[in-house]
Amino acid sequence: MAKKQFKAESKRLLDLMVNSIYTHKEIFLRELISNASDAEDKLAYKSLTDSSVDVRRKDLKITIVPDKQTRTLTVSDNGVGMTREELESNLGTIARSGSGQFKAALAQDDKAAGKIDVIGQFGVGFYSAFMVADHVTVLSRAWGSGEAFMWQSDGADGYTVTPCEKEAPGTDVIMHLKPNAGEENYDQYLESYRLQELIKKYSDYIRYPIVMEVEDYRQKPKPEGAGEDGKPEWETVKEWKTINSMVPLWQRQKSKVKSEEYNAFYKEKFGDWQDPLAVIHTSAEGAVTYKAMLYIPAQTPYDFYTREFQKGLQLYSSGVLIMDKCADLLPDHFRFVRGVVDSADFSLNISREILQHDRQLKVIANALEKKIKAELLKMQKEDGEKYEKFWSAFGTQLKYGVVAGYGQHKQLLQDLLLFWSSKEGKNTTLAAYRDRMSEEQPYCYYACGESVDKIAKLPQVERILDKGYEILYCTEDVDDFVMKALGELDGKQFKSVAEEDALPQSEEEKKAAQEKAEAGKPVLEAVKQALGDRVKQVRLSTILKSAACCLAADGPVSLEMEKYMSKVEGGQHLKADRVLELNPDSAPYAALVRAQQAGDEDTVARYAQLLYGQALLLAGLPLDDPAEYARLVCSLMV
Repeated sequence: MAKKQFKAESKRLLDLMVNSIYTHKEIFLRELISNASDAEDKLAYKSLTDSSVDVRRKDLKITIVPDKQTRTLTVSDNGVGMTREELESNLGTIARSGSGQFKAALAQDDKAAGKIDVIGQFGVGFYSAFMVADHVTVLSRAWGSGEAFMWQSDGADGYTVTPCEKEAPGTDVIMHLKPNAGEENYDQYLESYRLQELIKKYSDYIRYPIVMEVEDYRQKPKPEGAGEDGKPEWETVKEWKTINSMVPLWQRQKSKVKSEEYNAFYKEKFGDWQDPLAVIHTSAEGAVTYKAMLYIPAQTPYDFYTREFQKGLQLYSSGVLIMDKCADLLPDHFRFVRGVVDSADFSLNISREILQHDRQLKVIANALEKKIKAELLKMQKEDGEKYEKFWSAFGTQLKYGVVAGYGQHKQLLQDLLLFWSSKEGKNTTLAAYRDRMSEEQPYCYYACGESVDKIAKLPQVERILDKGYEILYCTEDVDDFVMKALGELDGKQFKSVAEEDALPQSEEEKKAAQEKAEAGKPVLEAVKQALGDRVKQVRLSTILKSAACCLAADGPVSLEMEKYMSKVEGGQHLKADRVLELNPDSAPYAALVRAQQAGDEDTVARYAQLLYGQALLLAGLPLDDPAEYARLVCSLMV
């Protein structure tokens, strides 16, 4: 029989379908299973509208049969089937979708609304078979017809349609797989384990059973009368098995899902060995209808803070996996969340791999962001211990979220932040800190350092603690950026204890400080001359109580920012203007004054070096020359 030509732009168009539209060849199985599911749906709909069609939904199924001897892979359904005209119309015209037409007609039928949801809509999924097959045969018999027909094609050169024998209604798609070539391994699509893997990955939630004959190992039954001695013998058996789960967990009512089921799903899907800290099972109807099941993990993935980590939720459309990690559904500050989103409202491109536009995604992403925050706040208020575990794993990510985008998310995230409280001796929320503040406290105080113990010993915190003011201890490199991004808390400005004006002065105190500064001007100039360009300024401190000195920064770049950037960029950028502050009421300062007044420049220089080294160590910064500093200390002992 002469071949018929495809009605579309034949060879060029089919070549485009096979080589350009689909990113991964393995997608072909998803497409053919989805087509088979549509055929089952059409028959189910027919049974609702035509009393002569006696079909029970539970009898519908999709069968996968690999055959290594003939090198064929068959995908069969017992759905509505196709007539000769439908075979020519649907398979002979590329980009003509029988499902698409059916879906359009379905939209006009109020009785079918919400009961039937076909997947295919573009009419190109079938042709993905030619990515892996050099010859495709389709056997189909329409429901209610006694005739069956065979469609055959080697690709763009055309196709034939001839009568054939087929025992039952439905459609068989038989693919003769290409030989392996180079890095292309087509043999894998004949392996049972690989087919099961692809079915679970892409089509696990197709609503009809996907069955396949698989090998299993079982213990041989012992002969009658045999004793207990001897090792058990095992045998390989083949049995038909349903591969897919069919009903997604997120489609079930929340009240009917046990916590063990949530946890098992999470561990299997996302490869974690710990139970998640929380599950968010939600759905919405309206402008965009969707169902979602999100998980908050208990631990940080090993690559979480690397470039290799990929955020995103699994994206399903009508139960079919479209994207394994849809990044647009999660903001960066919640990138640790794992889960799935399922909606039939997505506008997919022709390959069902990419969304054509993101309006629906934005609506869903905004809703999920609010749900995630609400769940975290609930955990924070109702189970502090669990929230501390979450904070230990992902608190740093929330802080990065505050800083990112010039603080555009700070209002959303500030309620979730925790910092160590000098008063409580444990982590506290910003809201709780603000509630404990007395009205006379001028600022929300914070201090940065390597650890809580080291911060508590900083000379700058002493006078503020003596005032009875609470300080937030910040032990992470990003914290100083976070505080500056937050700016204020309910009208009270965040203020580092290291800042010169951390404690506002009365007029009398200001006058006394000015007199001391004027009197100490010769000493300060001598110290500045001894230190040279290592400091921008030497001044008397208004914050120190018992300590002799400390290091501060002048300008927008703090010492903490300098330390952070030295790690990120190797210390090549963002240097703070260093200021050495001296306590005019301390014994070391008095010694400096005596040496300067005595004209002993060498002693002034050595004292200056000594105090600057102390200030560096207290600030957590490296000494310029540790060996020279050690010699200096020893020389003062002689």
